[in-house]
Amino acid sequence: MKKIFLTVLFLLCGAGAQAAPAEELAALIDDYWASEMTENPFSATGSGIYDFNDQVPDVAPADHQRRAQKAAAFAARLEGIDKIELTADEKLNADLLAFILKHDVVQAEYDGWRIPFLADTGFHTNFGYTISGTPFRSEKDYEDYLKRLSLFPGYIDQHIANMRQGLSDGFTQPKEILPKILPSFEAQVTKSAEDHPYFGPFQSMPDRISKRRQRALQRQGRKIVGEQVIPAFERLLIFMQDEYLVGARETLGAYDLPDGEAYYNARVRFYTSLDDITAEEIHGIGLKEVARIRAEMATVIKETGFAGSFAEFLDYLRTDKQFYADNPQELLDRAAWISKDIDGRLPAYFGKLPRQPYSVEPVPDNIAPNYTTARYIGASADSDRGGQFWVNTYNHEQRPLYQLAAMALHEAVPGHHLQSALSLEIENAPAFRKDFYPHAFGEGWGLYAEKLGVEMGIYQTPYDHFGRLTWEMWRACRLVIDTGLHAKGWTREEAIDYLASNTALSLHNVNTEVDRYIAWPAQALAYKMGELTIWELRAKAETELGDDFDIRAFHDAILVNGGMPLEILRAQIDEYITETKEQRK
Repeated sequence: MKKIFLTVLFLLCGAGAQAAPAEELAALIDDYWASEMTENPFSATGSGIYDFNDQVPDVAPADHQRRAQKAAAFAARLEGIDKIELTADEKLNADLLAFILKHDVVQAEYDGWRIPFLADTGFHTNFGYTISGTPFRSEKDYEDYLKRLSLFPGYIDQHIANMRQGLSDGFTQPKEILPKILPSFEAQVTKSAEDHPYFGPFQSMPDRISKRRQRALQRQGRKIVGEQVIPAFERLLIFMQDEYLVGARETLGAYDLPDGEAYYNARVRFYTSLDDITAEEIHGIGLKEVARIRAEMATVIKETGFAGSFAEFLDYLRTDKQFYADNPQELLDRAAWISKDIDGRLPAYFGKLPRQPYSVEPVPDNIAPNYTTARYIGASADSDRGGQFWVNTYNHEQRPLYQLAAMALHEAVPGHHLQSALSLEIENAPAFRKDFYPHAFGEGWGLYAEKLGVEMGIYQTPYDHFGRLTWEMWRACRLVIDTGLHAKGWTREEAIDYLASNTALSLHNVNTEVDRYIAWPAQALAYKMGELTIWELRAKAETELGDDFDIRAFHDAILVNGGMPLEILRAQIDEYITETKEQRK
């Protein structure tokens, strides 16, 4: 493991007269955010800052080292601020930034840039998200995009060099899952520029740009995509097929990587936002949750009138055509109807609702085959679009309709869209807070939203209820499977068998999900650990407030300050309970 040796430079810490703590903190936050945007132009675009839309990130090892040193210097500046004199809001800003910087420094020690892709996404596909968040309103927008496209091949080549370093170090994705991932690389090598998704912005251009200028911009775009971008993806594909697949590690779990145990444990702490939790403890929590949910499943099966075994019921759900859409559009239509039904019920459960709308969209064809079942794609406050609830319609005949309600509750409202869109509206908060997404908070809230759907009356049939329980069981299984794979030596087959035997997920989804956990160590732990914490906090609020408990006020208290590490969220809800008691005296 390469350690980051810190020399906190005098110039980075500042010189001259001592500023007031609040001024020091404000200056630090401004400097941090400016650095984040200049270092990560794609993130800047996603945050609605378009000053860097003609740039791509530099991702060579020296660039990652520079960012780690910056994070360490920012952390040192933050540590030196006297927080006693700060207001409550300022202390919250400081605590949240401290969490971010601490984990930036720790994660940098493991040089994760050597593995820049997951099972369903990565550097080779993520630019599509950036494009969807890019405004194309003027000639300058297109000129910036052309420059960004011209720089993109260098970005790909840097990643190839980084992955070669990973091959040399034995720090790669496992060979076993690569055949399922390679199609996402193959999809980027199209026959013509017009077929490539990166040419998409030129297919429909605003009328304010003259037709003559449109044609000129299209010619330039066609030339850059056809002569630079697609050849770069061809180089990448050849590398993946001829070098990476051949040289990737034969092992599976994170513990098998160089310094793997420390690497995995650091990721556990990051994704759960809990410093005192171990993989073994999480594995045990998962086993208990699986047993509890299994008992609830048995009750719902009785409600359906099915007389066979649990395994036979799962087979029935996986094979009976009544539970599946006849075509992709039917899947989208059903998801959209459920989403609008939920929209109409929200005012009874939330005091504040976001202004930004959302749409229901299919997962893009070029990434759909090994992509997860659904996902939320956010948008900046200044974006030309709203949030997007993505539904994977690939292989639609294996995507159950009875899981759509839980899916919509999690990905759209009151899950990720409601939470993320409200974060854009946090008052008097620095910009970094509006984009901050601690996984245990965000994914925990999404899973909490699924179960909240029971109270909201969203689940119409016992099969819908079983679908929700399948999704909850899926997340409980993640605690067992992720720690099993990465800390306890499980095989891929063991993980697949465990997930398939405990949930009604289709076998296609089971395989793609297990590959996701293999490729993304510890992230899958966030969901259940976050959800359990939120339900624990709700139970505490209900008990202590009694008749004064207001579900809308509680939900607003959870979401009002945006993303929170779980321990900070606990403190926030304790404060909400205390304030509510005082108001009712």
